[in-house]
Amino acid sequence: MRPNLLVAVSAALAFLSLTLSAQTVRDREMAQCLPGEIVTWGDGRDRPVNKPSLLFVYDHSGAPEWFSEEQVLAAVQRSALAWSPCGVPNAVQRFKPDTALSDGAVVVQWSEKNSGGNFAQADLGRGLLAMSPAMFRLLNTRNPAHDARETLQMVISHEMGHHFGLMAHSRRCVDVTSYYDNGKGERCFARDGSLPRPGFEYRATLPTACDIARCIQANQTKP
Repeated sequence: MRPNLLVAVSAALAFLSLTLSAQTVRDREMAQCLPGEIVTWGDGRDRPVNKPSLLFVYDHSGAPEWFSEEQVLAAVQRSALAWSPCGVPNAVQRFKPDTALSDGAVVVQWSEKNSGGNFAQADLGRGLLAMSPAMFRLLNTRNPAHDARETLQMVISHEMGHHFGLMAHSRRCVDVTSYYDNGKGERCFARDGSLPRPGFEYRATLPTACDIARCIQANQTKP
């Protein structure tokens, strides 16, 4: 093999090794929750769900046109299933205008007003998980190559976590309940000491081991 080709191959293998190593760190963070890793921003206090079960009811009205009802409903189902290990019974169904909602119902909807200018927002008092059509349209305009389904899954899982009792946001970058910074110059943390790269979503799309551990801990305090 020619020297310059050998150098190129070696560089490519080194880059691949670093890439796989970075992925492995993130994958391990998602799958494991080590002692001392459950740390929040202190912006809320986790608490048990005050209902015997949760029912997430998806209303497709007003959704961006590139999301089908089946796609979003499947995302809601994946998130609900992923939160299930924390011990709160839950189910998912489509919204039907003529059906009365149970006491534990959470309507998953598309609403600018109820999303509060965010990609999504949870309102525990009114039983809502509202997503912003405008924010997803802005994302599609600014970064059309990005798979918006990943962002959709992440924000549903994040806001659903509040309905499962996780009121504080995690300081562990990879957790789906995390915030990357607190607006005061402090940043989240990763095991390898790195920070999320600009434009790269480090957060998991579904609850991590630490998210589930916090949820179990919060709901163990039920009477």
